[in-house]
Amino acid sequence: MLKSKTFVKKTRKGGVLKVVREHYLRDDIWCGSAACGECPQDKPVLESDPEIDSSLCGFPHYLIPDTNVVLHQMDVLADSAIRNVIVLQTVQQEVRHRSGTTYQRLRDQSNNPDKNFYVFTNEHHRETYTEREQGESSNDYNDRVIRVATRWYNKHLHDNRKDGEAPKVKVVLLTNDRENREKAQKEGLLAYTVHQYVKSLTGNPELVDRLAQVDMGESTDSDIKNEATGRVLFPEHLPLSQLQTGIKSGRFLQGSFMASRENYLEANVLVHGDESRSIFIQGHAHLNRAVNEDVVAVEMLPEDQWKCPSSMVLQDKDGDEETSEPDLGSPKVRSNAIPSGRVVGVIKRNWRPYCGVLQPSGMKEATRHLFMPAERKIPKIRIETRQAETLQGQRIVVSIDGWPRNSRYPKGHFVRKLGEVGDKDTENEVLLLEHDVPHQPFSQAVLNCLPSTPWGITKEDLACREDLRDLPICSVDPPGCTDIDDALHYLEKPNGNVEVGVHIADVTHFIRPNTPLDQEAANRGNTVYLCDKRIDMVPELLSSNICSLRGKEERFAFSCIWEMTKDADIVATKFCKSVICSKAAMTYAEAQMRIDDKNRNDAVTFGLRGLNALAKILKKRRIDAGALTLASIEVRFHVDSETHDPIDLETKELRETNSMVEEFMLLANISVAKKILSDFPSCAMLRRHPQPPPSNYDILIKAGKSKGVDIETDTSKSLAVSLDQATIPSEPYFNTLLRIISTRCMMQALYFCSGTLPESDFFHYGLATPIYTHFTSPIRRYSDIIVHRLLAVSINADKSFPDLLDKYKSQALCNNLNFRHKMAQYAGRASVELHTQLFFKNKVTEEEGFVLFVRKNAVQVLIPKFGFEGTIFLKSQDGRGEDSPFVFNEEESSQTAGDVKLRMFDRVVVQITVETSHIQHQKLRIRLVKPEVPGFSVPPVEASDKISQPPVKKVKT
Repeated sequence: MLKSKTFVKKTRKGGVLKVVREHYLRDDIWCGSAACGECPQDKPVLESDPEIDSSLCGFPHYLIPDTNVVLHQMDVLADSAIRNVIVLQTVQQEVRHRSGTTYQRLRDQSNNPDKNFYVFTNEHHRETYTEREQGESSNDYNDRVIRVATRWYNKHLHDNRKDGEAPKVKVVLLTNDRENREKAQKEGLLAYTVHQYVKSLTGNPELVDRLAQVDMGESTDSDIKNEATGRVLFPEHLPLSQLQTGIKSGRFLQGSFMASRENYLEANVLVHGDESRSIFIQGHAHLNRAVNEDVVAVEMLPEDQWKCPSSMVLQDKDGDEETSEPDLGSPKVRSNAIPSGRVVGVIKRNWRPYCGVLQPSGMKEATRHLFMPAERKIPKIRIETRQAETLQGQRIVVSIDGWPRNSRYPKGHFVRKLGEVGDKDTENEVLLLEHDVPHQPFSQAVLNCLPSTPWGITKEDLACREDLRDLPICSVDPPGCTDIDDALHYLEKPNGNVEVGVHIADVTHFIRPNTPLDQEAANRGNTVYLCDKRIDMVPELLSSNICSLRGKEERFAFSCIWEMTKDADIVATKFCKSVICSKAAMTYAEAQMRIDDKNRNDAVTFGLRGLNALAKILKKRRIDAGALTLASIEVRFHVDSETHDPIDLETKELRETNSMVEEFMLLANISVAKKILSDFPSCAMLRRHPQPPPSNYDILIKAGKSKGVDIETDTSKSLAVSLDQATIPSEPYFNTLLRIISTRCMMQALYFCSGTLPESDFFHYGLATPIYTHFTSPIRRYSDIIVHRLLAVSINADKSFPDLLDKYKSQALCNNLNFRHKMAQYAGRASVELHTQLFFKNKVTEEEGFVLFVRKNAVQVLIPKFGFEGTIFLKSQDGRGEDSPFVFNEEESSQTAGDVKLRMFDRVVVQITVETSHIQHQKLRIRLVKPEVPGFSVPPVEASDKISQPPVKKVKT
């Protein structure tokens, strides 16, 4: 049967276009129920005798949820107790339109055979198709379509029961829309709110905790409505239409809300379209219920109301329902006040499930409690649960449902339990979830894309590749590395020049565009490295075996080969697909030993020495051009072979071979960037590093002046020269500390599509190069896979495909890769913090450190030996600290107690323990030992380790 839908739409030129769409109705769409004796279906999804203990529906039944139930109560529907659910096509399409995340979760449930979720295409079924009536709203039409489908299912199952099967199966409609429910009941349908139904599940009382506490048109239902407190704590959010008008007129600014980790009453809004512009927000009312990473509209305050970021480290008091605030500083009294504003509305909520712990109410048998997120940027969340006793000491997941104006905290609901606080596996799961790292096992569809084993190189493969197996190729990597992306070779040519090759694993030979394997790698974006595990971007068969350039094994590679003079001037560049056989897979230490051993003169060692000499020239040339040498401390943990707990840690030692490999990887990336941009000027995937705005350097300039050192920041060259000259003979670690602070002034390096920005914005500030990309790590970065595909097309080694040349799709991919890269970095740091806590558990250690920052109520101290930073609180969090001996001097950024003055870069001795009294944020506790301050510092322990000043990791951008 054929129906047609006719509508008109306005064209860009202002004309009116009539559109007619054909809509096919069919008789062969089956109900999906095993209880049906009519539909000739081979594998029905819905069970013939569905069982669930319900005091409301004490009979076999299926469920049909409406759109809002799916959107808001997905945590309930995803529970293993909820099965035999009919998902109408109408509901599925509307969910897809309104929430991509929820739609994907709904699809996951439908694809899970244990859940018995059946998608019924009601809009193409002849008996359930319903035309929209004239004047009927979209919401009323969808509600009516859902009721029609529910009524058809009940009649169909009643009339077509299999012989001898009883009792009959009924269909229950779940809707929190009162009007829709009343209409359904008048039509003789079984219809309940999701809250009524879940509370009736006598066998699963814990499901009540997962109900989202949102008001969905049920203003008289005490189970759903917001608690009325009679107080209004926050300004009202403006409607979206008013926000859009204000943004268009310039009255409001749109940006991403970034909460402060150090002070819960402060945030910055990064203005969209102007990455260097940031608006400062301070105070409860001005923050106005925005949550970290929300997209908000901001109204600028008058200049005489601009404020300065507070010098205090401030954390939210546990369970404080009041919005009273400590004195954070007077408006524009000081000259360093910055552009400030207030949040007037939220354009898009970017809420996600949050990990943390429950802070039980002090009231006996209370059901309302506070949830404390692991991420300090997220406010506490008020939830209702009857499992408080069993959830104490557990890591749990909670979702936010809403944030009423009369509530100090947002309201949410319990999702699931992860495990005990402090358990390493649980804490690893928390940090992966908190940083949105995809870490589920690879699906069967992905694994089906892998090559069969045993794998080998055929004659056909050799026919279309250059055979470089005889070259003295070797790889140099960190110890324990199994995903070897890159290898090098060096040869002297008869004309006096040299040949240098960078050979990169040819991952794109195995990962073809738009396959499930390719889509999974694109979503993951990169491999994530934790202290005790690796979350691979691609399955291990590729990452650690077939693609990995292991020693003495033949592998496919994508080679970049230069002819150079011995002064490292490039004469010619060549790119090719190749077959290689690495003669040695070495660690940095092993390669360094070869270079230094004068008795070794084999081809690989000779090549290493040649590469090292060229690398020194290349590095000097980069630095002379203004490339920055920044710093961060990196540590490596030694773990117990059985428990996998950290038993020792050391700072990573850097050798010349580290720099050697880095220089040639940088050179290869630059050479490839030039090639793909010349051939694909509008769709090349490149990497840029924006120059920081001048205000970013304020803290660095102030730090230098505190020691009488001037820091120039006009260009990367002037900054590099200033840092090189910033030395104090009596304080050898001063320069390293300055470089660590400089690192924090930098902007994030970003992937981008060349067709979306002017060429003047391509510049990479940290490397001082006009163009850059990532080519050298395709096993662990998806950006490099795209670059490999572009380069392969450029040299006619592979075919193009539409998405590769679509600059808009390419930029959307870049946005995901930038997010994944940032989250991978944060997850890695969180893993170091976790293992550092585990290492210091049940220990009391003394160590020397350096004051990095002086705050109004604290000093932040870097402990180089262990590579972490801690806070010594000198006063209470409100900053008053009448019992503290310290006095804060903001002008010179110092804290004074009697004869003791603490300033930036001062050496101190601290005592390190693990703070376990606060169950949520178990953290390292840092207390002052020296200089001695009577009544404040703690006595030294008997045994302590001497300080060692570690080598410093160069920060790659």
